[in-house]
Amino acid sequence: MKRPTRNALLIVAAVLLLLCLSAFLCSKAPPRAARLLPESDGIVYINLKPLRALFHRDLKPPDRAPEYQQFIDATGVDWERDLNQVAISLHRMTDPNGPNGAVAYSMVLVGKFNSQRLNAWLGGHAASRETYAGRVIYSIPSEGRTVRVTQIGSEMVAVSNAPTPEQIHAIVDRHRTAALPFSGSSLLERYYRNVPRFSAAWGIGQIGLPFSEGGLIKIFGLSLPFQDNSTIIASVAPALPAERSLRLRVEEIAPSEDKAASEAAALATFITMARGFNVSLGDNTADNALKQLLKSAEVSQHGKHVVVKATLSPGGS
Repeated sequence: MKRPTRNALLIVAAVLLLLCLSAFLCSKAPPRAARLLPESDGIVYINLKPLRALFHRDLKPPDRAPEYQQFIDATGVDWERDLNQVAISLHRMTDPNGPNGAVAYSMVLVGKFNSQRLNAWLGGHAASRETYAGRVIYSIPSEGRTVRVTQIGSEMVAVSNAPTPEQIHAIVDRHRTAALPFSGSSLLERYYRNVPRFSAAWGIGQIGLPFSEGGLIKIFGLSLPFQDNSTIIASVAPALPAERSLRLRVEEIAPSEDKAASEAAALATFITMARGFNVSLGDNTADNALKQLLKSAEVSQHGKHVVVKATLSPGGS
C-alpha cells in the first residue's frame, strides 16, 4: 500500500483546519434568520424548539379562531406546530399616529411550509404582487396597512408591514449573502457579541419599542426605569435540564458610568418596591410568574453596563 505523500498530508491538514475554523466562526455567528433582517432600531429572535421542549408539559391545545382554522385548512401550516424560528426587526415610525403606529416590523419565519398551498393562499388574498430578484412578493391589505409576504426558501418566509417595500427587498437581497457567518445588520455587528451563548431567545437595540408608552417601557403593567430608546440586550436561556427553568438576563448600555450607577439604583429600588406589591397579586400562572421573577431578580453594574438577572420556571412556582 502506497504511503501518503507529504503534500497530501499537508492538504488534508489544511482542509481540516479550515473546517474547524469555519465551525468555530459559525458557532459565534448570529442565526441565519437574524442575519437576513434589514437595518432597524431593534431585533428580537426566538428559537422555539428548546422552548417547546421545556414547556411541553404545560402547553394546552390552543382555542383557534375560525379564521385561523381556515388558514390551517387551506395552507397546511399550523404556526404552533410548524414554526421553529422567528427573527423580527423593529422599525420606529416617524408618525406614531399613522397606520403602523409607533413601530413597524419585518420578520423572517423558519419552519415547515407547503410552498404550493401557502402561495395559493397568498395569491388569493393579495391585492397586488411584484416580482423582485426572482421572488414573488404578495401585498395583502390588513387593518389599513399593507403586509408584504414572500417565500425566500423552502423553509423560510419573509413578512413586513413597513410602509415601503424597501425592508422586504433588503431581506431578499441578504438571502443571497447570508452564508457569510458575520453578514447582517449593523445592530448584529455591534451588539450580538453581548448575547450569551445558547440563548433560546434574545433581543438587541431599542427593543423596548413594542412596550413603549409615553416614553417609558411597560411590562406586566409596570413602568420600568428605562427609556424606550435605551440600548438593551435581553436574553432567555434554558438552565440545567433537571431544573426545568429559564434564565433571564437584561443588559442596558448607559452613556456613562454615572448614568449606569443611577439606573442600577433606580432598578434595585423598583424591584424592592414591586416585591412589596406582589402580595396583592392573584394565584394564577401569569401572576405567579411575575412573583417569581421579582423574587429572583438581581441587579449589578459593570462600568457603563447595568445587568438584571432572574429565573423563571414553566409553572411559575
